[in-house]
Amino acid sequence: PEPNHVRDWVVGQQGPAELHNGHPSLLLYNAPAADGPEAIGSQDARVTPVRAVCLPPQPQENPMISPTPSPQRTYKYYDLIMVAAVVVLVCSNLIGPAKKAVLDLPLIGQVGFGAGVLFFPISYIFGDILTEVYGYGRERRVIWAGFAALAFAAFMAAVVVALPPAPGWKHQAVYETAFGNTWRINGASIIAFLCGSFVNSFVMAKMKIMTNGRHLWSRIIGSTIFGELVDSLLFYPLAFYGSGMIPNEMLPSVMQSQFIAKTLVEILMTPVTYAVVNFLKRAEGEDYYDRDTNFTPFKL
Repeated sequence: PEPNHVRDWVVGQQGPAELHNGHPSLLLYNAPAADGPEAIGSQDARVTPVRAVCLPPQPQENPMISPTPSPQRTYKYYDLIMVAAVVVLVCSNLIGPAKKAVLDLPLIGQVGFGAGVLFFPISYIFGDILTEVYGYGRERRVIWAGFAALAFAAFMAAVVVALPPAPGWKHQAVYETAFGNTWRINGASIIAFLCGSFVNSFVMAKMKIMTNGRHLWSRIIGSTIFGELVDSLLFYPLAFYGSGMIPNEMLPSVMQSQFIAKTLVEILMTPVTYAVVNFLKRAEGEDYYDRDTNFTPFKL
């Protein structure tokens, strides 16, 4: 019939099913409007059979798993977490190292440490959260933002300390003690942070693929061990070897104690990490897997 006479398509009920390129198919009939679909099979009905291939249903993407997120996508909490991570990093490097603390622990005795040890591991917790939820690529941007913030803070501290004090201002010595870290210590801190953070995020992302997203605790602890180990192995020799500030023979024990302390802090914070990760995955609708990620650190 002419196209304007066609009212409906009717599935044929007679004849065996056939395969078309490996897929089952059905016969469809276009029925004249005057007779309607109920006229199929009568001698007066003018019908034209058309074979339709039944393709299998396409798998639905899980909105919580986005292997290739759109670069235009925006997140509600990502920017806030980035700012918080950078603030914690800068504060732990500028405020914490100025004070040496001692705690008297049961069964252990007195333990000395830099106050920054209590807060610096939080930057690795942010790294775990960002990598787990948003992926290595977005954590990479936070790492470079932290690097830039540390570099500027070190430069600003050096300039301010070097400025001649006013005649009536008598706190120059105290100010130098708090913010007058040498360029060597500042440089070692920045390099150690950069390398340790990239290792932490890389191990986190790879372990997530290996475990298929299960056992978050194993990724938190595993990435922390590798990241903090790289950080400690780089910072203390670069900052203090041959400087006379810490005897060279004491560096291994100092590195070991700092590594253990930082790792323990992050392990104790694992329940908090779980809670934040679960909240963000639900709120953002994101659970990123770095299957096709370019892991070069030299990219924004």
